[in-house]
Amino acid sequence: MYFRLARAATVFYTQMRFIKKLDANAQPSNKEITLSETRLPSLADQVYDKLLTKILEEEYPVHSRLPTEEMLAENFGVSRPIIRGALSRLRDDGIVQSRRGSGSYVLRRPDRELISFVPLESVSDVQRCYEFRIDVEGAAAAWAARRRDDEDLAAMDAAYQVMEQTYQQNALGVDADQRLHLTVARAAKNPFFSSVLESLSEQIAYGVKLSRSLTLLDAPVRQELVLAEHRAVLDAIRLKQPEVAQATMRHHITAAKDRMFVGTQDD
Repeated sequence: MYFRLARAATVFYTQMRFIKKLDANAQPSNKEITLSETRLPSLADQVYDKLLTKILEEEYPVHSRLPTEEMLAENFGVSRPIIRGALSRLRDDGIVQSRRGSGSYVLRRPDRELISFVPLESVSDVQRCYEFRIDVEGAAAAWAARRRDDEDLAAMDAAYQVMEQTYQQNALGVDADQRLHLTVARAAKNPFFSSVLESLSEQIAYGVKLSRSLTLLDAPVRQELVLAEHRAVLDAIRLKQPEVAQATMRHHITAAKDRMFVGTQDD
């Protein structure tokens, strides 16, 4: 398992290496987060970007049905297999849903503020990073609940206090957030978990910075919600509840990913 995890981390890091190193302490500003271009986008990538733009601009509103594959192929001047590839990515990202015999429907759209911080074409990569973290950090939290000691608890409490202070100051607090998650991974007493997070620190910082930037633009209750999610994870670890620790960590990272979007299946 550990070798598969390490290999998966290496592959993921290779796929994500085009992301530039971020200054984790910088304040949010328009177009601050950028990506370096190391490959030409495929036709399916281009159609994905165009469809996502139309969804963002509500030309295709949440809950609306997309045009048929044939119509989309004609509109974009590409083949139907290219359209299917783009739609498949949108389904994987939870943005559209296919209904048998009815077509594809918009489930949710990116937050309008999202494009102030990140190019639309990177949305899928950000989601992939969060998906990876859900499984890895959920497992780390479970092991931390089984193996943590007093020193680990002290480190997690100290990290949480620093993060809470940055929230009170309305700062991004990317370093503080990553420090807290790393203390949980180290408490698992398995170096694979902490080494994976450390090797992906730039990619994780990218997503955290985006999430925090959006949070700072939202109502104060959103910050309290994020803090509560972290507290729930630490409480479960403190009480030595592995299943609860795993579930709360998975919930927190999933929620962070979903907060980048408007509209869900549960609407």
